[in-house]
Amino acid sequence: MRHNGGVSDLKDRLRADLTTAIKARDELRSSTLRMVLSAITNAEVAGKSARELTDDDVIGVLSSENKKRREAAAAFEDAGRTESADKERAEAVVLADYLPAQLSEDEIRDLVASTIASLGVTEDGMRAMGRVMGALQSQTKNRADGGAVSAEVRRQLG
Repeated sequence: MRHNGGVSDLKDRLRADLTTAIKARDELRSSTLRMVLSAITNAEVAGKSARELTDDDVIGVLSSENKKRREAAAAFEDAGRTESADKERAEAVVLADYLPAQLSEDEIRDLVASTIASLGVTEDGMRAMGRVMGALQSQTKNRADGGAVSAEVRRQLG
């Protein structure tokens, strides 16, 4: 593993796991890893100058791809296309292997409550939304869906 210049060990792990999946003829894992490595490459060449992604950047790409899979699964489910929904969910499970453990609803609720208390904004209501979300950002980044966190902040401040 290389540790110089912020090169992503996670990206190296994804590449190695892709090779293993191909050798094992694991179609789901190999196609999912190919797709995410392609998304990582696209992120590296996006913008003014190409750059190597750090592990945090790669986790951001994985989170985004995982969210797309969950949303697509829900859309397919609503349209009665269960086979497509199952495939999207299976891809999301593969991606989840590479993401930090996700916070449970209880953990999100407790984190929001303690943040509101520590900021002393209990009485400020919705005016404190931005401050609370800002304070939570670093604690929940890539570990919880932003929509779920903001819904809980709204519920507790409202």
